[in-house]
Amino acid sequence: MELTVLGTRGSIPINRSDSMIFGGQTSCYMVRAGEETLFLDAGSGLISAPTHFEKAPSILLSHFHLDHVIGLPMYPRLLEKGSETILYCPAITLQGAEAILDGVFSPPVWPLRLTEYTGTLTLRTMSRRFRIGDVAVETMAGWHPDGAVVMRLHAEGKSLVYATDCEPDERGMETLAAFSKDADLLLFDAQYTEDEYGKRIGFGHATAAAGRNLMERSGAKKLLLIHHDPQRTDAELLAAEKRVGRDDIRFAREGETICL
Repeated sequence: MELTVLGTRGSIPINRSDSMIFGGQTSCYMVRAGEETLFLDAGSGLISAPTHFEKAPSILLSHFHLDHVIGLPMYPRLLEKGSETILYCPAITLQGAEAILDGVFSPPVWPLRLTEYTGTLTLRTMSRRFRIGDVAVETMAGWHPDGAVVMRLHAEGKSLVYATDCEPDERGMETLAAFSKDADLLLFDAQYTEDEYGKRIGFGHATAAAGRNLMERSGAKKLLLIHHDPQRTDAELLAAEKRVGRDDIRFAREGETICL
């Protein structure tokens, strides 16, 4: 199983000279395992994703906040006639996924609904456990305003956990540690510094210290800290990474690939 970071910024995409190392695109991670290609979230990083596959790729949305879906209408594959893209959506709202997406991508805000594109976008609802070919997917409810889904992917004897937009309390941390037990790779939201977090409790994001705590409780082998604040510069992220001082804990960099 292989993971490529296409976008790891939180809240809004950025394009600044002081943020070129870690990148400015919002949440999107490509996972390849055997014949399957999965994208974790569809932030602006999806725009630069590959489009040609032997099998239809699947996009798994953690939630519907704009920074996690903003790449969908500009993903070139959706414009290719005869191509199919499968979009797995969380069942966390009373509205259907199509109605939610239409509320964002439809006139007069956007010229076309996603289901009106030349390519085929097939919507499916995520369940507690399901399979995408040889990839087994487990999900659980996370801790974020309007809800979010934490995912665990198993394939080829390896596993990764994707916990973005996640602010667990003490009891939640225990639950999440059990869900993440012995994962080969843990992706965890670390948008805030410790000083910032005290002023943003309840916003649905966490810290590098919380990620390290989760890693140690779960026994995960590697930790990738994600969802970087749009105001955070390369220098600040490099300094934070240096303070952690561990080779198995890093801040995600746009464009990097990790083989499990």
